Amino acid sequence: MAKRSDVAVIAHERKVLGGGLDELRKLLTDEIHDELIWYQVPKSKKAPKKIRKALDQGAKRIFVWGGDGMVQRAVDTLAGTGATLSILPAGTANLFATNLGIPEDLAEAVRIGLHGTERKLDLGRINGEHFAVMAGAGFDGHLISEADRGAKDQMGKLAYVWTGLRHIQDDPAPTKITVDGNTWFEGEASCVLFGNVSTITGGIKAFDDAKPDDGWLEVGVATSQNAIEWARTLGRMALGRSDRSPFVQITRAKRIEVKFAEPTLYELDGGDRSTVRKLKAKVVPGAITVRVP
Repeated sequence: MAKRSDVAVIAHERKVLGGGLDELRKLLTDEIHDELIWYQVPKSKKAPKKIRKALDQGAKRIFVWGGDGMVQRAVDTLAGTGATLSILPAGTANLFATNLGIPEDLAEAVRIGLHGTERKLDLGRINGEHFAVMAGAGFDGHLISEADRGAKDQMGKLAYVWTGLRHIQDDPAPTKITVDGNTWFEGEASCVLFGNVSTITGGIKAFDDAKPDDGWLEVGVATSQNAIEWARTLGRMALGRSDRSPFVQITRAKRIEVKFAEPTLYELDGGDRSTVRKLKAKVVPGAITVRVP
């Protein structure tokens, strides 16, 4: 009877990288001769159940094949378990993998997943759910919600640009932001962002000083209200420091609370969620162990 390995693969079966899941199995079994724990799911929201099942079967090293949505479901499930996450970036943006230096090269990603450095990283937690990269509300929530799977499959990262152009004229909403118990912002905001790493949706470096192991969350608010102001804001993000834009304020905190005057869409790690009037976010230091280069 074959001995079961402590390595599990949780794969989004609609995502593609390199030679696909057959190549992944070959690369892993070239080095791991015990029986792999292997689950495939049709959508990321079904991943947590399979991850928990893998942990119950003794998995200690979890390879996750998919995009940022799959990775977010994985970190939310694995936070605090002590299991090690290995990322196989098979999505559209692959933001967490990009920030960590994990390439969209299957053989190299597998090598890192098996032999890379184990690094303890922070996670954010917003309204009860963990995220690895970022969360956002307002303009950002619409950006993610409407750049649907079909558009992302056909246009890739341009889907975010196309969607963003449709919302640059949206009216900002009265917003109050409290950081670590103190009122930090009160006024009209078009977008509120929480960041655990520097580079966010569309490859924009929104939080220049963010590090995923510094014990802080970055929080930013944008007050841009029209196409010209958004062009200036995004141009500053692309060519300089985000916090030097006159339409952006950035700070860092352990705990953040945001109150909106009206129901507002929010997202985390590229996955859209519902509309809310309140967001509560905090940093969870050292919550996940990830294999990195």
